[in-house]
This record gives sequence, C-alpha cells and structure tokens, in this order.
Amino acid sequence: MNLLLLRDEDFTGPGTVRLHGRRARHAHQVLRAAQGGALRVGKLGGLLGRGEVLHSAPDALELSVQLTDPPPPRARCDLVLAVPRPKALKKVLPAAASLGVDRVVLVNAARVEKSYFDSRVLSPAFIEELLVLGLEQARDTVLPRVEVRDRFRPFVEDELPSLFAGARKLLPHPAAGARMPRLDAGEPAVFAVGPEGGWVPFELDLLCAQGFEAFTLGPRTLRVEVCVPFLLGAKGAP
Repeated sequence: MNLLLLRDEDFTGPGTVRLHGRRARHAHQVLRAAQGGALRVGKLGGLLGRGEVLHSAPDALELSVQLTDPPPPRARCDLVLAVPRPKALKKVLPAAASLGVDRVVLVNAARVEKSYFDSRVLSPAFIEELLVLGLEQARDTVLPRVEVRDRFRPFVEDELPSLFAGARKLLPHPAAGARMPRLDAGEPAVFAVGPEGGWVPFELDLLCAQGFEAFTLGPRTLRVEVCVPFLLGAKGAP
C-alpha cells in the first residue's frame, strides 16, 4: 500500500480522520506509523496529500490531513473484457485501476463459463475492493467505472457505439495479420479483450462492424491477466 485512501465517513472533523481495520493495521505494522510522522493520503475521488499521525494503535489510526495535489493523469483508455476466470479477474481489476483505466465493461461471450456470473468476484462490493487495492498501489484516487453485461450482442449493437464514441477501437486477436498499431499517448482508446479461448467468429464480426481494428500481439498466446497490463502499458499515459 503506497497510499492511505480516505472516504467521507473516515473524517471526524475538518482535516482530521480516524481509520480502523486493514488500513490502520497496515499503517501501524508496515508503515511503522508513529505520532508526529507523515503518511501519503488521498481522498477517494479527490485530492492527494499528507497526513500527520496524531495517534497510532494496532487497530486504529488518527491523522491530521492536508489534501493539496491532483491525482495522476488518466490513461484515456477503456476495456471491454470478456469475463475471465475469477482468479484472473482478481489480478486484472487492480491492474486496470493502477494504470488509470476509466471504464471496464465485463461482458458475456460464447466461451465464457456461465458459472463465472455467480462468482462473488462480480459483486459490486468485491469489485470496489479490488479496484481500491490498485489505487492504493498507484497513489491514485479515481475509481474506474466497472459494468457487467450478460448479453453480448445487445451490448455491442445498442450500447457500445455511444459508450466509446471518439475512441480508437482495438481488438487483440491471435489470428489477426496486422501488428498492434502505434498510438499517441493522449489518444483515447478502448481494447476489446476476449476470453482465453478467444472471441468466436460471430463476435469478431460484430465488433469489427463497430469499428474495432483486429491485430496480433505475436506468436505467443497470453493469459488475460498478462494481456491486459501489456496492452495498457503499450498505450501509455498522456
């Protein structure tokens, strides 16, 4: 954890906060928070700053905070992601938050196991928990917006065109002939990443009809949890 992320309910008064549980234990045990010391803090959805430790105990932490700095710039990048295995999603969502993704749409697909939609990993509370871990690592405060769609075709035909209007639409696919195009760091983009078995031809055709450009990442077949950070890293930050 490189940042203590604060919520409205943590504030006990103007500029003072009290934390309990995981964050307080981490500050006490790992960051060695001591009275008079300073820690990096940020308010969820708001500014970054520093917090002076007023009191530190194993399960409680009191801080006087000053929030003065904006969060890091956004990557101007979104993801359309076929719902992966729950274990993979636990890695992908923190990575997406760490790298400044604005929106993640988790969609059904022909090769997505239907049981994945019953996983607790897709519950809003668990998704937010994973995203917060990514923000804490990256010293960011802005949560990506995560949405779940269990019907592929209606999403692609009815929602996708307006949802990502103006973005470069890119589709990594092992069988594509073209290499990944070069992108300007500030150019908005959306990547459509399929399941580990790949998009089926019908899904590829539907995405390409909406302006997605198919390209290959080379001869190696990558797991979703490897592919997503690779793509976002190649996109870069503005």
